[in-house]
Amino acid sequence: MSINTKNYEYIRNKLLNKEEIAFLDVREEDPHAQEHPLFAANLPLSRIEIDAYSKLPRKDVPIITLDDGEGFAQLAAERLISLGYQDVSVFTGGVANWKAAGGEVFKDVNVPSKSFGEFVESKRHTPSLSAQEVKQLLDAKEDVVVVDVRRFDEYNTMSIPTGISVPGAELVLRVPELAPNPNTKIIVNCAGRTRSIIGTQSLINAGIPNQVNALRNGTIGWTLAGQELDKGQTRRFPEVSDKNAQEAADRARSVADRAGVKRASLSDVQQWQSQTERTTYFFDTRTPEEYEAGHLPGFRSVPGGQLVQETEMTAPVRGARIVLVDPSGVRANMPASWLAQMAWDVFVLDGVNASNMTERGTWKPAIPMPPKVNLVDAKTLSTWLKTDSNTITIDFSTHAHYLKGHIPGSWYALRSQLAEALKNIPPVDRYVLTSGPSELALFAAPELEKLTKAEVFVLDGGNKSWIDNGLELEKGATHLASPPLDRYKRPYEGTSVDPKAMQAYLDWEFGLVEQLGKDGTHHFWVL
Repeated sequence: MSINTKNYEYIRNKLLNKEEIAFLDVREEDPHAQEHPLFAANLPLSRIEIDAYSKLPRKDVPIITLDDGEGFAQLAAERLISLGYQDVSVFTGGVANWKAAGGEVFKDVNVPSKSFGEFVESKRHTPSLSAQEVKQLLDAKEDVVVVDVRRFDEYNTMSIPTGISVPGAELVLRVPELAPNPNTKIIVNCAGRTRSIIGTQSLINAGIPNQVNALRNGTIGWTLAGQELDKGQTRRFPEVSDKNAQEAADRARSVADRAGVKRASLSDVQQWQSQTERTTYFFDTRTPEEYEAGHLPGFRSVPGGQLVQETEMTAPVRGARIVLVDPSGVRANMPASWLAQMAWDVFVLDGVNASNMTERGTWKPAIPMPPKVNLVDAKTLSTWLKTDSNTITIDFSTHAHYLKGHIPGSWYALRSQLAEALKNIPPVDRYVLTSGPSELALFAAPELEKLTKAEVFVLDGGNKSWIDNGLELEKGATHLASPPLDRYKRPYEGTSVDPKAMQAYLDWEFGLVEQLGKDGTHHFWVL
């Protein structure tokens, strides 16, 4: 198929003019993280059918696919066109050509958000304390509250002693309850720098009377100082009094107004949800538990702190409109204030109450109709595997999920590298594909059928159905047919990270503001 191509000048002009553009790096996350343009959002070829409709809601948005010469950009463009997208092009020459044209490239993931955090710190000189200074305060039993602004699972893995889990968008709402005495010192931490800078500056911008400092360099800084982290902690933020909730709402609204956040009504939402000439994202920024108990139709659960930290993962169309909702106001207005400073066209939905939250449960992305494939149920597959040595299961889940538990004997494979993976998997008469989410295997099946003469089946319901039937799992990297490229190992993850990698990560973050200046397309500003 002949696909249109676009060059560096086209993309740069779109970004400079704040026009809608979906610049998509369709490689797996690890190669994406090695180097990519600032606003090239990662949407891997292997997940396009699963992610496209929710991440690219407008069918005629200008889409440009990017790889580094592997051929993935062409395949991704063809796949997007088959899904009904009308303005799809390939970036000529991949990342190498971007650099040759003078384009800046960035390492790591969530780079727009991380570079924005460094930009904020450089402009506002956000106050911080070293790991040694914070430890001295804790050892001296000073009146200090440490709040950890990461996701709860990150906090649970490792945390600062005495730290309490208060994910970023909850800070302005929860801190007055945790520290009612204005003389109590507040320490804000994350794993590295971004979320603690944004969290600390959020409390300062909202006018919290307490002295607030970021823990400089987060848990990385704590570890590099030779200090012990806690593991397995479960302390969470408390409920909030009506008085504190109202004061927090007023503070957050004031910050959002100063940042130029716009206001929307339910009638606006109805109009925008049917609009075809503008990309609009609808996000519910409360906790996942609140969302599941009741939410507005058409809104996706994205807790506000993570939205600011990982914006391009949920909103890859730069220049799009973003609408946030939280009936309390705080968890929408504070993230909205930051998104506005990151040059997004952002609205907060007003006039929403519990009676409007008519949908229940988790968010389910829209996906295209899967191809017709041969299905097998979990119990039949279990019998095949026990009695027939000519059956092999191939698992297309993420490498992390494969490690946690997979069907015994199954092989981990990347869909984007299926032909290469098949060379490492023993030839048999029957392959059964599985995945989490289960739909991924359905879309991969026709591709495998073209590569083999064996029968190809898909496990009905995927790995979840295997688990729901009470069948045993195997753990660990037992059979890897593909390299684990689907996730970039963050230098701040886990509890056994090389100190040199941690320091290199911090050095990289310190250099982001200079890179932003070289790139010149960001439009960031700071209150």
